[in-house]
Amino acid sequence: MTVVKNSKGEHDSNFVHEAAKKEISEVLQTLGTSPNGLTEMEVAARFEKYGPNEVAQEKKHGWLHRLWIAVRNPLVILLTVLVIITFATAGDASDYIGGFVMIAMILLAVFLRLIQETKADNAAAKLKAMIRVTATVLRDGEPKEIPLKELVPGDVVKLSAGDMIPGDVRLISAKDLFVIQATLTGESLPVEKNDALDSRQNISVIEHSNLCFLGTSVEIGSAMAVVVATGPKTYFGKMASSLSGQQVETAFDKGVKKFTWLMICFMVVMSPMVFFISGFTKHSWGKDTFLFALAIAVGLTPEMLPMIVSVCLSKGALAMSKKKVIVKRLNSIQNFGAMDVLCTDKTGTLTIDHVILELYCDVFKKKSDPVLHDAYLISHFQTGLKNVLDRAVLKYQELHHELSVEKHTKVDEIPFDFSRRMMSVAVEAPDGERKLITKGAPEAVFTRCTHFENDGEIFPMEPILVGDLVQQVNELSEDGFRVLAIATKKLGSQTTVSKADESDLILTGYLAFLDPPKDTASKAITALRQHGVTVKVLTGDNDLVTRKVCNEVGIHAEKILLGSQVENLADEQLAKEVETTDVFARLSPAHKKRVVQALQRNKHVVGFMGDGINDAPALRAADVGLSVDTAVDIAKESADMILLEKNLMVLEEGVIEGRKVFANISKYIRMGASSNFGNMFSVLGASAWFPFLPMQPLQILTNNLLYDFSQVPIPTDNVGARYIAKPRPWNIGEIAKFIIFIGPISSIFDYTTFSVMWFFFKCKNVGLTPELIARFGDDAANHTHAAALFNTGWFVESIMTQTLIIHVIRTNLIPFIQSRASWQLTMTTILIMGIGAYLPFSPLAKLLGFVPLPWQFWPILATTLLCYVGLTQLIKAWMVRKQWI
Repeated sequence: MTVVKNSKGEHDSNFVHEAAKKEISEVLQTLGTSPNGLTEMEVAARFEKYGPNEVAQEKKHGWLHRLWIAVRNPLVILLTVLVIITFATAGDASDYIGGFVMIAMILLAVFLRLIQETKADNAAAKLKAMIRVTATVLRDGEPKEIPLKELVPGDVVKLSAGDMIPGDVRLISAKDLFVIQATLTGESLPVEKNDALDSRQNISVIEHSNLCFLGTSVEIGSAMAVVVATGPKTYFGKMASSLSGQQVETAFDKGVKKFTWLMICFMVVMSPMVFFISGFTKHSWGKDTFLFALAIAVGLTPEMLPMIVSVCLSKGALAMSKKKVIVKRLNSIQNFGAMDVLCTDKTGTLTIDHVILELYCDVFKKKSDPVLHDAYLISHFQTGLKNVLDRAVLKYQELHHELSVEKHTKVDEIPFDFSRRMMSVAVEAPDGERKLITKGAPEAVFTRCTHFENDGEIFPMEPILVGDLVQQVNELSEDGFRVLAIATKKLGSQTTVSKADESDLILTGYLAFLDPPKDTASKAITALRQHGVTVKVLTGDNDLVTRKVCNEVGIHAEKILLGSQVENLADEQLAKEVETTDVFARLSPAHKKRVVQALQRNKHVVGFMGDGINDAPALRAADVGLSVDTAVDIAKESADMILLEKNLMVLEEGVIEGRKVFANISKYIRMGASSNFGNMFSVLGASAWFPFLPMQPLQILTNNLLYDFSQVPIPTDNVGARYIAKPRPWNIGEIAKFIIFIGPISSIFDYTTFSVMWFFFKCKNVGLTPELIARFGDDAANHTHAAALFNTGWFVESIMTQTLIIHVIRTNLIPFIQSRASWQLTMTTILIMGIGAYLPFSPLAKLLGFVPLPWQFWPILATTLLCYVGLTQLIKAWMVRKQWI
């Protein structure tokens, strides 16, 4: 027996349609399988042919691919070109050393990124392994739990409530099976499915009652089914390209990319400008001038940016996992920190997700034991799965003995369906009396009742009384209760019942169930609000219950927008309504998605937290999709992050970690942008002012390498509580202000250093030694020493100021007093400043073109550092007061 396939060996998609019109025995024969499923050998052969059961297969990239991604970064390519030019024009040992320094910078940027991304991928793989989407399949006749992607056509699967349908399947057997197809059709109500032959013509494949489709889920019931299509050949696979395509680029991603190209543009403009200015003012167009311009280009290149971003994200993902938040997609962390609106369902998030039977009463809300007795009998005798309301009733286990349930006999049953919104059981009591007991939605049961019972007496359902009865139900609903109505009817000797018998009923009372608010819900909402996150409730539940719960947990519910109203609003009107409404009720999946998109159009960064199949469209649409590890499979697949605990307090801790990641990446961008902008003015002035190069190419490269190394620990840095107190979306305007006001400050102190080195130290001819005279010759000694001394002085001042100022720029508070850096960043700062001070006296001094600095230089440098830090802090504090940063 062989599986139907086309000329390319692929599964024929028409077979899915045809499978509905064939007897199951014929379908199994065509698929080459049996009710006991496939053997492991057959599975291996089919997996080889059809591939994994994935709509959008996630490719596993090895280290070579990651290396290629790191190397093709525009910053790395630029540095590589500069290395090639340096070696091509090299004339002496120092030029070659300069080239090797640039290679060291490339290796530092590339391999740190490669190592950290490998660690991040491995960590993410371990975390994702905690979230397994599985299916129960028969292999060699035995049930086996396997990852969804390992399914192949011909597999026989077991389905039960809450399961995601693992592929396009033809039902072999089904019991009370209802499937939610909202993601495929937009239908809010579950669709009943069965295993009967469906030979209807001219209907859509999804309308067949004996087929279920990948991406849908089981609401209630159970079934056995055979897989007829997997992966991209499924109905969902063909329509899911918009859902499973490439991840949308976040605002932060776009911002980082813009910053990268801005720095490259600076470099492209600056290098030729420096070359021509140096050439015209010094009348030298030689190799030294050219290499100096190239070194300036390297200095303006933020080659550490990809590594800093990667390390921050991977470190953030690991930190968030300790806070019970698993990050599936690393690039969602920035949006998580920037999130200012959280949309969430009510059940299980605000409430304990555990229903209790709080009240059993007659039609006038007086406690009634007979109503509880009837409720117990119907919950006990009904077939199929017991839902949460049934289980709440059956917890009254003492009634089993009190009612002598074992002496009652079930006569027949009318199962629940979503069109009637009720179910009935016919029961025979020990005395032989038979009655029909019905339970369901009050508004549905009311229409089937002609009488009601009160204190043992029967009264007709007069129209004037119906309003009072509805009012009683509404009052219960407004108190936060989920209400079911109970009705009865005496039966004669009949042994079967049908839907037609659900008429002329006597309304006896109500069951009031409660899913009470969590003790932590109010505290969590207050905490999120304090951190600048507005919580909005989007639920399919009724507005009365929703209002009660929301008011108890501190969410404003005076105004509630219903799904029917959302349906009738234009996009522009909805965008206005979502700003003034915090609670939305009776929403379909499509409504939830529209609300999320309306908030996004209003420039909000929106998170959506959901755990049901009906939440999948909104999870995909949100900037950050959040689900829980107990969610249905399709919700977990749609989410960006998974909470290991369905608790808003967990979410609040995750938001803080996300903001820390954003903050540390922003620190590097602030430093790079302001430093490079200031260096532009310094280099341009020095190139025009002095008759020699203000710093040798090799010295510039060494300076840049040391500065890069000083920034490696930025991902470990502490983040102040004030900075993470509110959302921090990407703001190019903040970066621009930082560049304009902070950048030129470094130039001021560069020019003071230039003045000191030129006017003071050059005139005194400090430090001229026999070694220097022997090295440069008598005639050129003074000039050469002055240039070397100038180069050394600016090098030391530059590396000291750049490294120390990190501690001012990293916080909006007063550095070292109100805010301290992490010990890793502090130690690196001390190390790099120490190396900068030591190099002029080290064995490497001659190779790098340094000379010893006189003792008078060091107190001047200390004063420069103090003034630089003080002025930068004053300007930064002014910008903070202006709320510019």
